[in-house]
Amino acid sequence: MTQPPHDEPTASSPEQLREQVEQTRQELGETVEDLAAKTDVKARAQEKATALKDQAGAKAAELTGQVKVKAAEAAHLVQDNLPDPVKDKATAAAEQVKAKAGQAGQVWQDKAPEPVRAKAQQGVEVARDNRTALIVAGSVAVAAWLLLRRRGRR
Repeated sequence: MTQPPHDEPTASSPEQLREQVEQTRQELGETVEDLAAKTDVKARAQEKATALKDQAGAKAAELTGQVKVKAAEAAHLVQDNLPDPVKDKATAAAEQVKAKAGQAGQVWQDKAPEPVRAKAQQGVEVARDNRTALIVAGSVAVAAWLLLRRRGRR
């Protein structure tokens, strides 16, 4: 049989012995649970994956906020640097494009086959879901075009 630990006194009564046995069982149970948790690789991997997913989500939210701020700053910069005649032309062009898009959309609805229209509708939904990214990309393209145009004049 095993010897009692040297640092614990030997029980002098059956009641003390029962208490020591119960305490030892409890400690042993906790140790077994700790060891089982350490050897459960799947559970540990899932916990780690969840933690990483949460971190990635938080970082993505932070970066999205930063992109929105930068896009707003870029839009204001472009807006402030555009001369009034360019703004007027852009507004007129936007109205023409909107009208032509409406006409083209009607022709599309009249003549396009149903499977093609369904795929196009999915594309529209994706564009709506990623509106911020599309606005940022458009703003960057306009700013780059203006900068290149300005440098070309010099």
